[in-house]
Amino acid sequence: MKKIIPLLFLLLFAAGNLLPLGKREKTQTKTQHSELQKVEASGRVRLVGSSPMTSLVISGEGREWYIESGEKEKLMHLQQQNVTVIANEYYEDRVFANGAPAGRFYFLKDITVIDK
Repeated sequence: MKKIIPLLFLLLFAAGNLLPLGKREKTQTKTQHSELQKVEASGRVRLVGSSPMTSLVISGEGREWYIESGEKEKLMHLQQQNVTVIANEYYEDRVFANGAPAGRFYFLKDITVIDK
């Protein structure tokens, strides 16, 4: 019994020191923003993601535009329908926590629906 207690202590000490050996991820990620640009966007309105992180997007040919949260009410009732909107577009170049590029995400704000 006297030999088991120091052995357990040694095992716990060794296991506790293994945790810091992993690569530490960056906590701050930088995104690059573009200037606002007026565009006409056409495509199907879709809800993507899973709860609680869903996003409303317009899927056009070759591009998806994410709808800002304040603008979702204008398009939520048009899901799975093709629409044409005029809006201000901007993009963000996003990166993962480890610094790898995650891609360019396009967003729409100040949306006006012109065709349903």
